[in-house]
Amino acid sequence: MPETETYADLHADATAVLSRWTATSPAAAANRDRTLALLAAGPVAMSRAHRPGHVTASALVLDPAGDRVLLCLHGKFRKWVQLGGHCEPGDRTLAAAALREATEESGIAGLVVDPTPIDVDIHPVACQGGSLHYDVRFAVLAPAGATERVSAESEALGWFPPDRLPEPLADGTVQLVAPALATLARRVVG
Repeated sequence: MPETETYADLHADATAVLSRWTATSPAAAANRDRTLALLAAGPVAMSRAHRPGHVTASALVLDPAGDRVLLCLHGKFRKWVQLGGHCEPGDRTLAAAALREATEESGIAGLVVDPTPIDVDIHPVACQGGSLHYDVRFAVLAPAGATERVSAESEALGWFPPDRLPEPLADGTVQLVAPALATLARRVVG
């Protein structure tokens, strides 16, 4: 199956989700607009083979009370970062891609993703000899008593209070905390 057909559903979801999303900051709004422009290239923009850049999905995992966030010490760039990564051909939605990545990288069963993004970030990466990740980020809730398990992509996993994140911290990770906590508060109240 050609790659454009493989990513057609995911591309349609990404376009719809970002078109109706109310950004959480001016920077996120600008990055949303740049991501929508990238998506104009078609489903290929979902694939890591797309050299100008590709959409990725990540998740800030929260404990049920919002007292801790789960971060991984990334094996390649040795910084603490939220969980996430490349979209795969089997992913049908961005939220599902973020949930898949969070589950794979944390080893935690029973994670629940909120389907509304909390941020969009664009950053350079080494993919394809140099590219950009257009990272759409989601809040994910861990079940009570969740026990994490380090994956092959991480050096370590750790739970941290939202106001005391570890160093070195990847650029863009701290900006996820406030909108993720706001998402959790809406879920508790709603």
